[in-house]
Amino acid sequence: MYPYYDHYRQNQKLISALIKAINGEYSATQCYEKLAGLAPNSEQRDQIKEILEDEKRHLRQFTQIYTTLTGKQPQLQMTEECSDTYRQGLESSFKDEQKTTDFYHEVADEATDPVIKEVFRRAAFDEQNHAVWFLYYIGKEK
Repeated sequence: MYPYYDHYRQNQKLISALIKAINGEYSATQCYEKLAGLAPNSEQRDQIKEILEDEKRHLRQFTQIYTTLTGKQPQLQMTEECSDTYRQGLESSFKDEQKTTDFYHEVADEATDPVIKEVFRRAAFDEQNHAVWFLYYIGKEK
């Protein structure tokens, strides 16, 4: 009926999803930096720093897509507080990564642009991998 309106609505939904993803990734980078500092040994610290690098890459990719679509830089905002203990940090990170995996799959499924679809699909796989590492470390903490 109104193809332009449908395209606009779809674009607005994608931009909202990108803002949520950007702020989530920004928050994760801040919290994982702190979590790496709380890690009990170098093996766990190094793995968390590797996860942190993935999150920084996702943040760059989502920011690039957002900037391309809007012509503006996003305003980065912390959307969650970082935990003060290692154990709490692992648990909240695990839950966040699981929720984010689902969210990114949804965005990828709805995206019409193949590049955007692939960026979100790949990020979803990374997030799932991160969740497995956090779950593994939670098990070691018991």
